[in-house]
Amino acid sequence: MAPGYRWGRLDLLWRALAAVGAGLAQLFALPPYGLWWLGPISAALLLLAVGGTRTRRAAWLGALSGATLMVPLLKWQDFIGVDVWLAISAAETVYFLPMAMGLALVARLPCWPLWTAALWVAQEAVRARWPLGGFPWGKLAFAQPDTPFAGYAALGSSPLVTFAVALTGAMLVWTLLRAVAARGRARVILPAVGLATSAAIVLGGLAAPAIGRPAPQETVTVGMVQGNVPNVGEMSILGERMEVLRNHANGVHDLADAVRAGDYPEPDMVLLPENASDIDPFRDPVAEQTINDAAADIGVPLLWGMSRFNDDGSRYVQSVVWDPETGPGEHYDKRYLVPFGEYIPYRDFFTRFVSRLEHVSSDAVPGTEPGALDVGGTTLAVGICFDVAFDQPVRDSVAEGGQIIVIPTNNANYNFTGQSNQQLAITQLRAVEHGRPAVVVSTSGISAVVEPDGRVVYESPEAAPDIHVAELTAMEGPTVATRLGPAPEALIAALGLGAVIASVIASRRSRARPESGPPSRG
Repeated sequence: MAPGYRWGRLDLLWRALAAVGAGLAQLFALPPYGLWWLGPISAALLLLAVGGTRTRRAAWLGALSGATLMVPLLKWQDFIGVDVWLAISAAETVYFLPMAMGLALVARLPCWPLWTAALWVAQEAVRARWPLGGFPWGKLAFAQPDTPFAGYAALGSSPLVTFAVALTGAMLVWTLLRAVAARGRARVILPAVGLATSAAIVLGGLAAPAIGRPAPQETVTVGMVQGNVPNVGEMSILGERMEVLRNHANGVHDLADAVRAGDYPEPDMVLLPENASDIDPFRDPVAEQTINDAAADIGVPLLWGMSRFNDDGSRYVQSVVWDPETGPGEHYDKRYLVPFGEYIPYRDFFTRFVSRLEHVSSDAVPGTEPGALDVGGTTLAVGICFDVAFDQPVRDSVAEGGQIIVIPTNNANYNFTGQSNQQLAITQLRAVEHGRPAVVVSTSGISAVVEPDGRVVYESPEAAPDIHVAELTAMEGPTVATRLGPAPEALIAALGLGAVIASVIASRRSRARPESGPPSRG
């Protein structure tokens, strides 16, 4: 039996309510709410909304569900302007239209729970790549940072987590339909099979990380500095550059004082956030001396986030290893830049209509190399801020030998909006995906320490200076997900799209069959 129950004259109303419920369930599954168990229910409700209806109706039901999710989820974008927030929310909503149409089509096929889950992966795969490099925020997987579903990340990255969540939701619908339609003993047996299958999917995630688990190596003592910034939440934050630099340098000095006082163990390295200096120390001698003094005081290598300007006015968003004796060394350039935040695509066109975009006075240039940086004898897998939302940057850095994941970030414009919580959840999933501890170090919070199983063991306050020292176990060797790379996502997405094509072909053949039969007699 396929989903497609008709509610009579109230059919459209109930479908619309189910679509809205799907969007709300996914919203509340994600941080900062964290009701992760609503993830499968979200997928189930959207399937109930569109199953058994025409694709045109499914399209607008998908739009209703997507808008219900994306508009409140991305409200933190309104610091640029309400128009920008709503435009980005609308763009993200568009992806739910073809997915909902596809769900309506594959619900007509045998084994429809599998194809349903695969289409969720296909939608997220496209959304993470196009346009302008993609915007994967709000994936089903990102609501599962430290839940049983998170374990699937160690086998197939975030796409396999999304697949497991959506498949569980589809199986709940399958179970419900069997409970309603079955007769006799089957009315008990079939729902029991459905519930057992759903439970097996959930429990399978608990065992997944044990397959190909990385090997623990030495213990590394890591210092973290959150210097805080002036005027939290304002677009003008980059204007107080020297104050931001001094805040973070002072944080290093405070940490050095605390270590000498015996409040913290001596670190092997100190990590600082993205944009800890927006003054290029390679061009400004005061900034260079400020960082040199901080490094000399703490006496260990620093990983310092900074803007590195080119002669043409463009810049790189970098994390630079700064040694107390030899100065700057290896660096990583941010690979995934925030459109309209770190660069303006088609600048002449967009600034003509949105003058606020002129606040982004220089365009950043994306890096191309993995962020595997040797800091004090430990290789860090570095991905800066927005990088962490995409599967490739952290994966490449780990594949190049990264033993601890480090995510320097600058969320000062987003404090107390939920965005920092959402980014932390993604980092938690990356820790499980690659079987490594992860450190988030932010200008103004949330800075955090995450265990390889996704648990957060330290979390800083927002909009306040903070220092911390953590002892982490460096890990060696790739997980299955690290080895397989994008292959699971490609395979699952292809299955979903193949099912849509099969459904369209089957539907056309079904409509053509009466016309090709023998002519009537008499």
